[in-house]
This record gives sequence, C-alpha cells and structure tokens, in this order.
Amino acid sequence: MHIVQFNHVRVPVSKYGGAERIVVWLSQGLVELGHEVTLLAPKGSRVAGVRVVEVSPEEVLSSGFDLHRHVSEPVDIMHYHCEIRYPPPSVPCVWTLHGNMGGGWRADSRTICVSRDHAGRHGTHAFVRNGVRLDEYEFRTAKADYDLFLARLHSVKGWQVAIAAAKRCRVRLTLAGGWRPSFSRYIKFVGQVGGARKRELLAGARCLWMPVRWEDPCPVNILEALASGTPIIGSPRGSLPELISPDTGGLGTTLEELVALRGRLADWDPRACRARAERSFSHLVMAEEYVRMYRSVLETGTLPPGRSTP
Repeated sequence: MHIVQFNHVRVPVSKYGGAERIVVWLSQGLVELGHEVTLLAPKGSRVAGVRVVEVSPEEVLSSGFDLHRHVSEPVDIMHYHCEIRYPPPSVPCVWTLHGNMGGGWRADSRTICVSRDHAGRHGTHAFVRNGVRLDEYEFRTAKADYDLFLARLHSVKGWQVAIAAAKRCRVRLTLAGGWRPSFSRYIKFVGQVGGARKRELLAGARCLWMPVRWEDPCPVNILEALASGTPIIGSPRGSLPELISPDTGGLGTTLEELVALRGRLADWDPRACRARAERSFSHLVMAEEYVRMYRSVLETGTLPPGRSTP
C-alpha cells in the first residue's frame, strides 16, 4: 500500500510536540510493516527511513491542491494530521484529530480519534491510540531519588496539583516543561527537555505525575513513561483510565487520594510498565491499527470502530 502522510508542522521536534512525534513514529512503523510511505511536510523536515517531500502547508490545505504535482506514483490513501478542509478529489483520505474540539463539534466520516474516550466525546467510534518507539527510551528498574512531572506547564495538565501532592508527601519532584513559576525547595525545575536528557529523566523517575484537569486525548508522555518502566499517578480524566492499568499506576480525583497513591509506589513493578508499553503502545501496534483503518476505508468506504488495548 502507498500511504501519503501530511503534517503541517516541521518534523521532527527536538523537545515538546507529542503529535509531531506520532507522525514520525507512525511513518516509520508503516515502512517497517512493508508499506510505501511518502511524508508531505514543511521545509526542513527529515525522518529516518521515510521519503519526505517538502511542501508548503498552505498549498496542501488549499482548495486547489494537486497531490500528483508532488507524488508521481499511484497513491492508495492520504492521511492528514490536521483537519481536512479540501480533500483531494481523486484519493481516499482520513485525518487524525490529535486534540480536542470545542463547541459541540462532532467528527465527520473521515476522522480518527486517539482513544475511546476521545472518540466518544466527538461522536465517533473510530480511534487508534498513540504508540511510541520503544527503542528510543531507556528501560530501568532501579530508580533515582525524584518524582517527575513532564508536560506543558498549563493548568489543565495539573502541574500545581503535582506540586501540592509532592509537598504533602515530602518527596522531591522534578518539573520539566515550558515556563518557570516560583517553587519551594522540594521542586527542581529543568525547563523543556528532549533527547538524552528526557530519556534520563523518564528512566530515573520513581513515578510520573499526571493529575490532569481536562479530558486529555492520549498523552504521549504517559506512554513514554511506561516504556521507561516508570509508573504513573494521575486523575481519571480523558483517556487516562484506558492507558494506566492497576499494575502500572493509580488514579485519584482529590489531593488526598493522590497522596495516598504515592504511598503505594512499591506495588507497581517497572517490568509491568514496560510490558504494557510493549503489548499495547508501541509504534508498530499503532501502525498496524492505522493499516486496519486504511483497509476498511478502501474496502467499505467507512472507518471501523477502535479496539480495546491488547
């Protein structure tokens, strides 16, 4: 199958950018499964093992876009990673909704969401959960003397709750993300991280805090933590109940519940976290599910429902 992917932001990203990482890993996973992949992306994009064609996002998203001007070979399906405004008339297409849409917006027949909860909130049953390249993360059973928060420092991500819980537990918390607030002596701020530093933080952390205060579609940092053998303490919002199993972390709604969960850290084995990532959240599992979506569109004209985690 020849699959054309389109991303409107340059890839790869060096630090923050969950959706951009998914585009890279999905493209590579499809190639590893034996498919031909062409990635249309802005100037400067490079993805190892994938043919990249530099394009202007404005051109691709315009009503006059001619796909065959950039891709001469026959194309089976085109996959956008942003909303399709003007679908190419001669090629079947789908698009992945990576974020949340407000205002009662409902998915159209081409929309693929990234978790069951995400799909249900947007009026569809079609979803493929995100997956990560496991070989990009260091699995470690021996942890260092810190907990970790790794996400945007936005109120919906719950960083203030993580800090409050860390203070209550009297444990050291490393905060990695954009923007620097004022902290107590228990909090170490390291800013935005990527590459080796990010791998080190994820592998060494005793746990990852994700007490989100919004309906998070399918946060990549949780999958990265599982790949690193790091359990998660979060809130039961959005896709988190689908991602975090009882043997890989816990979910709490109040500060008191989160603090109590921190006391159960010894119950969660790093090996169980890694095994869950290998079984359900690798880039190849994700790619296989997208191939199932593509084939259904080509054979029946419709997207199939998403499936439960293996």
